[in-house]
This record gives sequence, C-alpha cells and structure tokens, in this order.
Amino acid sequence: MKKGESTCEQETFRKLFELHAEPVRNFVYYRSGDSGFAEDCVQEAFIRLWKKCASVPVENAKGFLFTVAKNLILDLVKHEKVKLKFQATKTKNATAEDPEFLLQEKEFKEKLEACINALPENQRTVFLMNRIDKLKYREIAEMLGISQKAVEKRMHKALKFIREQIGNI
Repeated sequence: MKKGESTCEQETFRKLFELHAEPVRNFVYYRSGDSGFAEDCVQEAFIRLWKKCASVPVENAKGFLFTVAKNLILDLVKHEKVKLKFQATKTKNATAEDPEFLLQEKEFKEKLEACINALPENQRTVFLMNRIDKLKYREIAEMLGISQKAVEKRMHKALKFIREQIGNI
C-alpha cells in the first residue's frame, strides 16, 4: 500500500483487513475478555472505515480502526455500568411489606422496564445515565459528544413516552 492510495479501492481495503483485523481483534479481546465481542468490534470498525473510506487516507487507517475499537470498548463498559447500577437499585429496595403491595410493585417494575427497553437507544441511554447514574445533562452531553440541548430533548421524549405508556397500564 502506498501513501495517498485510496482506502475505497477494494484491493487496498482487503489488504488493510488482512493487515489489521487480527491486531484489532486482539486489542479488543485483551481489554474485554470476550472473543465474540472482539469479532463484532473488528467487523464494526471495518464497516465504519468503509463508510468513511473517502475521508480516511491509507496511512491513517490503522489509527482509525484502533480508535473505533477503543470507543466500542468504552461504550460496552458504560453500558455494563448502567446495567449493574440498575440491577443494584432493583434488589436494594426489597422489603417485607403487604404481599398485595409487593405484587403490584413487581408488576409495575416489570412494566416500567418494558417501557424503558422500548425506548430508542439514544433516549434510553440518556434516561438511564440521568436516572441511574445520577449524571447531569451537561455531563451526559460531554460523555456522548452531543449538545446539552440534544440531551434535554432526548430526555423529554423518553419521559413523555414513559408517562404515556404508564398511563395506559
């Protein structure tokens, strides 16, 4: 591969894959410990490279692939953190109250979880980061690389959807 060569050419892209797929896979596997996730990250990194091939020169392709892989690992860590905190809050609130109340509470929690799971990913992420991680809109905006207004809009839509669904229960 020569400097200035286009990443969009199939032969160049194939060579990039042969050269960098295994190192990227190993990079992700060593950090996540999940070989399936590592395979998925390699595929996602190369898909993103292909989509942006016109703007990524061959000499920057390796750095681009590793940056995408690193960001995917960070996204996984954030997602796992949200899941763990959500599970911890679910089990922490168990009490020995009236059985009928406990049953109603359980049903409500199941319906609420279903509502949250039905949210689009961007709204669900903002909702959980705010309500579970107790992050401020500004902090969420910085972590997701979006404006604070975008976070506010996503949160508004998420809350509106949940209120509508809970009202239908």
